[in-house]
Amino acid sequence: MNERRATDRQASLRNYIKLYLILIRTSVRSRMQYRFNFAFGTVLAAIIQLSEFLMIAIVLAKFGAVRGWTMHEVGYLFAVMTLAKTLYRTFGNEVHNLERYLVEGELDQLLTKPLPVLLSLLPRGFRIMFGEVIQGGAILAWSLGQMLHSGQISWWAIPQTIFAIVTGGVVLFAIGMATATCGFWTTRISMLQNMTEDAAQTAARYPLTLYPGWMSGLLLTAIPVGLVGYLPALYILRGELGLWVFPVLAAASCLVVLLALRFWKFGISKYQSTGS
Repeated sequence: MNERRATDRQASLRNYIKLYLILIRTSVRSRMQYRFNFAFGTVLAAIIQLSEFLMIAIVLAKFGAVRGWTMHEVGYLFAVMTLAKTLYRTFGNEVHNLERYLVEGELDQLLTKPLPVLLSLLPRGFRIMFGEVIQGGAILAWSLGQMLHSGQISWWAIPQTIFAIVTGGVVLFAIGMATATCGFWTTRISMLQNMTEDAAQTAARYPLTLYPGWMSGLLLTAIPVGLVGYLPALYILRGELGLWVFPVLAAASCLVVLLALRFWKFGISKYQSTGS
């Protein structure tokens, strides 16, 4: 009996994955019908992101370093956060946009479908954010290249950084999903997202040593954006902490996403539709 249940679960999981990939292809095709808008949005996103970093670089070029963190190290933090956020928003953008579904009643339609709400929701907003990938990748390549040339880091920093970006994307998705879940009670979540996502992610683009102790602790625990770039950078760039950073990052990313999923399921069970 247990073996049969396990087989049924595996078959259901395979079916869900196949359906998810089909929905992603449908979403990509619909977006590619407007190729000019896609290309223009890509270029504009890259310019906006690059201009943000250039403002930071100008300040660092004048003062040299911030609390001992050089321009290349800050560029690394900026790029890792940008790419992790891009990974999250590529696959989980509609979680970030859940308020629209709640306000316009579209979530009620998803609840009537014979699929988990999250599975129906995520593929709808799938989009490859080429602008952010180009900009974040360029800054990361520049930062790593300069530090490799100076001997500050070795080539091992590259796979370690990729690992940090992937686990960081998972952490940001979990934060976004937990924030969105609050909408099942409040409906409006944009102000909360400004704090838990936008402001927190902007703060984590810089070394956490810039902030008071209570704020650094908050960004490593309650809103753990510090796990995305700052914590791995301490080891990858500076040789601090230890190799244990990577299993801790893997475990932490799994834990936060599991907690966020549990919170999501609880929120769905308490949700009252717009028509009630």
